[in-house]
Amino acid sequence: MRFGRGATYRRWWLNDDPVATAFYNALSVTFPKGEGFFIDSVRKFRDDAPPRLAAEIAAFTKQEVIHTREHVAFNRHVTDQGYDIRPLDAEVDRVLALTKGRPPIASLAATMCLEHFTAILAHQLIADPSHLAGGDADAVALWKWHAVEEIEHKGVAYDTWLHATRDWPRFKRWRIKALVMMIVTARFFAGRTKGMLELLRQDGLTGAGVKWRLFKYAFGRPGMARKVLGQYVAFFLPGFHPWNHDDRKLIGLVDSEFEAARLAAV
Repeated sequence: MRFGRGATYRRWWLNDDPVATAFYNALSVTFPKGEGFFIDSVRKFRDDAPPRLAAEIAAFTKQEVIHTREHVAFNRHVTDQGYDIRPLDAEVDRVLALTKGRPPIASLAATMCLEHFTAILAHQLIADPSHLAGGDADAVALWKWHAVEEIEHKGVAYDTWLHATRDWPRFKRWRIKALVMMIVTARFFAGRTKGMLELLRQDGLTGAGVKWRLFKYAFGRPGMARKVLGQYVAFFLPGFHPWNHDDRKLIGLVDSEFEAARLAAV
């Protein structure tokens, strides 16, 4: 799958809205290095994984590599519009540097939490067309395709975590999972807000009014943060698994390399 090759996007490619465009642009900047981190974190546990999980880790890796390629291409469109994404890229480097020297299980825990974020965001992108309404066609196609694949492999990092911590007491597993999610949540919101404000600053949009527009975009309309809140909270409940929220029919999936994502052919 390749998107946007030879196409020209508007500077505010999503419905001529600088805030909406800044959200997706800032998020895309994190993907090339972020998804590389996901791949490395999960693959460290592939060797002793049972055959089904090992195969799903391999498929997960392939999908994430292609996502990286496509978002590198998308990010070129962002810079072609005159945006300087180096400050955002530097912030990604800073956050990833915090994981250096940590045990592999710590990186896996962070990946598991971030994959839950991407899965619930992906669900909303497909379930509610208003999020991408008015966007340039190739850009919208990229984000919908990426969302489908995030849903498809949404259980892989979590299953890898369950396998890696299979000898832990249940409460220890929950406590570490919950703690890491809270840390990841704080950094995710802080990082994406900082990135959006930087891109908007480059558009000449600054001040309290712009911050209020960001808040309304997240919690008002279209309200991505508000709409994913329920599935976010579910992560902390006993017995949670990403596939407890079965949204396979949402994406019209018939078959998949991921066992949990398979549907019988109709």
